[in-house]
Amino acid sequence: MVGPVHTITALRRWSCGDKQLPSTDRIKSIHIYDFDNTLFSSPLPNRQVWSTQTCGHLQAQDFLHGGGWWHNPQILASTRQGLEVEEARAWEGCWNEKIVDLVRLSMSEEDALTILLTGRAEAGFADLINRMAAAKGLDFDMVCLKPAVSPTGELFASTLGYKQSLLRDIVMTYHTATELRMYEDRPKHTKSFRDFFADLNRSLNSTAIRRPITAEVIQVTEADLFLDPVTEIAQIQSMINANNAAILAGTAPPRTKPYAIKRDVFFTGYLLAPTDIDRLKSLVKLPSVVPEHEVRFLANNILITPRPAPRSVLDKVGGVGHKVRWRVTGIGAHQNRVWAARVQPCDARERVYTENSTPCVVLATRKDAKPVEVNRIHHWTNVAPQDQLEFESVVGEKVLLRIEVEDAPTQPQQQVEGRKRLREEDFPPLGSNRPKAQQRSHQQAHPQGSSWAGNRGNRGGGGGDGQGFAGSRGGGGGRGGRGGAGSGRGFRGNRGNERGRGGGGAGGRGGRGAYRSLDDNPGQGDYGSAGGMQY
Repeated sequence: MVGPVHTITALRRWSCGDKQLPSTDRIKSIHIYDFDNTLFSSPLPNRQVWSTQTCGHLQAQDFLHGGGWWHNPQILASTRQGLEVEEARAWEGCWNEKIVDLVRLSMSEEDALTILLTGRAEAGFADLINRMAAAKGLDFDMVCLKPAVSPTGELFASTLGYKQSLLRDIVMTYHTATELRMYEDRPKHTKSFRDFFADLNRSLNSTAIRRPITAEVIQVTEADLFLDPVTEIAQIQSMINANNAAILAGTAPPRTKPYAIKRDVFFTGYLLAPTDIDRLKSLVKLPSVVPEHEVRFLANNILITPRPAPRSVLDKVGGVGHKVRWRVTGIGAHQNRVWAARVQPCDARERVYTENSTPCVVLATRKDAKPVEVNRIHHWTNVAPQDQLEFESVVGEKVLLRIEVEDAPTQPQQQVEGRKRLREEDFPPLGSNRPKAQQRSHQQAHPQGSSWAGNRGNRGGGGGDGQGFAGSRGGGGGRGGRGGAGSGRGFRGNRGNERGRGGGGAGGRGGRGAYRSLDDNPGQGDYGSAGGMQY
C-alpha cells in the first residue's frame, strides 16, 4: 500500500497565503504560531456584560445560525475601534509583542519555516487575518486556517484534529528539519500537541521515512481584551437578527431557535469606575491565615438597595446618573470573612441613602461569605484625615444581559433572605419606540406557542440607548449605540451623556476557564461569578 505523497506543492494547498514555499533541503527548523491569544489578543465575551450561561453559549459554534463568537468575522473585525481605523494603526496594543518579536526572529532565519496556524475558518477569516498580519509587518511562509475539508478531502471533527493532520504533513514534507517549536495558549491543546509529537516520533523510530524531530510546545500566557461594550452588544444583536431572519426566510436548519436579549438587574448602588475599584482594593490587608486565592475582591459599589430601587429611593439619591464624591473614613473586617471601607460624602450637604447599617464599600469577601455580612462589622479603624482616599461614584444599576429563546416563559425570580434579588425585563428590540408598558402587553398577548414573527419588524439595527440598558429613569439618556443598546459598565445610566467604555479591564477570568476552544460545547462553569453582589 502506497502512503500519502508529501510534496511542497501538496503542502502549499493548506496555506491561505500566496507565498512560494522554500525547498525542503533549506529548512532546518519549523516555527509555528497560534493566532488567538497567543500572537494576537482576541476579544472575549465580557462577563461584566453577559450572564455566565450566555458567555458559554456565545462561544459554541452552533448556538446561532451562522456561528457563534469565534465563528463570526465581525467580532474580530470590531476589535478596539474597528477594522477601518485599526488596520491603519496595525491594531496597536492588541498584539502579544513578545511573540511578535519571536515571529520576526523566525522571519530573519533563512533555514526556518514560519507558520501561522489557527482554528479560525478559512472561509470567513482568511482575508481578515492576512490583512492583520500584513498591517503588523509579519510575513509568514504559510498562513493556515481551518478549511471545510483538507486538500485531500478529509473532514475534521475538531480544531485539534485539523491542526494535527496539518502538523503531520508539515513534518513529513520538511523531512530534513531537525527541530520544531510551537507556541500555544490553551493548556489542553499544549498537552495534546506534546502527546501528538511523542506518538509521531515513536512511529518514526520504526520507519525509514524520516528521523524523529525534536519538538517543543511552548505554553503562552495571554492577556484579556474586550470589545467596547456598546459595540459588543450591537454585534451580538446583529447576529441574533440574522439568526431570526434566517428562520423567517426558511434558510435556517429546522431546529434553529429564535433568540432575544434579556436583562437582569442585580442591585442599585453608587457605582465606581475601574480605576477607583483598583485603588480601593489596595486597602485590603489580608492576615497571614487567609490565603489570597480564597478571597473574592469587589470594591465596586456602595449599596443603595439589593434590588432595583423604587422611585421613592431614586428620588432620595438624586436619580440614576447622579454623581457623588466620597472619602474613606474607616477600615473594618468581620471574622476574616468580609472586609470593608466605611465612607461618607465629601460634601456634608449631600443626601445619600443605603440599606446597609453604615455607608461602606465591600472591599472583599471569603468565597463562602456574602457581602451582606458587612452589617456585622461593629468596630472600624479610623483613617487619619490626610490619608483618606477620595473617589467618585454614579448612581446606577448592576445589569447583566442574557440570551434566551424568544417568548420563553419567564423563570421565577430568585429570593434571597426573603427579598427580591433580580428583576427580569425584556431587552427592547433595537429600533423599537414602543413604551415598556406596551411591550409587556404585547408579549402577554403572544404567549409561548403563538407566532413570534409579528415582533420581528422591530428588530432592525436601530440606535439604542448608548448609555444605559434602559433610559426611562432620569439621567440615563445617552447617544445612540451604533446599532445597539448597551452600557459601558454593565449598568444603567452611567455618567451623564457619555457613551460607556468601561468594563474592558474589569474582572479577570480567574485562570483559563473562560477561553473556550473554537469547537467546544457550551458549559455552565466556564466563567466565575456573574459580577453581581449577593445580598
